[in-house]
Amino acid sequence: MSIRDSVYEKVKQEILTLKLEPMTKISEMEISKKFDVSRTPVREAFLKLSEDGLIEIIPQSGTLVSRIDMNLVEEGRFVREKLEKAIVSEACRSFNDDHLLKLETNLAMQEFSIQKDFTRMFELDEEFHRLLFQGCNKGRTWELIQHMNTQFIRLRMLRLHTEGLDWKVIVNQHIEIFKMITEKKAEDAEELMEAHLHLVDFEKGTIAEKYPHYFYNYVHSFQQS
Repeated sequence: MSIRDSVYEKVKQEILTLKLEPMTKISEMEISKKFDVSRTPVREAFLKLSEDGLIEIIPQSGTLVSRIDMNLVEEGRFVREKLEKAIVSEACRSFNDDHLLKLETNLAMQEFSIQKDFTRMFELDEEFHRLLFQGCNKGRTWELIQHMNTQFIRLRMLRLHTEGLDWKVIVNQHIEIFKMITEKKAEDAEELMEAHLHLVDFEKGTIAEKYPHYFYNYVHSFQQS
């Protein structure tokens, strides 16, 4: 991995995990000192993060971590829904015992981590969905989804931060999806996945009420939902 890519990945993870919150001001000098690198790879990493919509580079003003764009969140969720419904259907037909064991192990870790470590819960959630794609030999498709889902990922991470949300719902839906795969019930698995990826829609109002300054067009996006 190049220095630029290393800086890009580190800053990206800090934004996705909310260590760098929306509207936080960052600078090339600050990041270069933090990671002990020159400013050139930091500048290149910033350009890439800007292309991802994770930061805003404002001439003569500075660089800010961008707010969450709900239009891009919905677009990302839409793509995931269409592809993951197809993937769980494929999993019902093609998953072998080894892939089922990996999913089962992941679910056991999710149950252990409920309400203990939201960051670990997020990682396990991501791993669950990634394992579905890898088990169907569609690893590159998962990477494609991840590339265009940065805003959706940010909302999901913020969702795990929000008090009052029942994390058990997420895990229970994963368990039900796993059950449908083991029973090879493709249509039921697709319906469960669709409901699972729509869960954020039911909770986004609660999230936005708690963190309105994290979103673009707060009033337009949520008062009409």
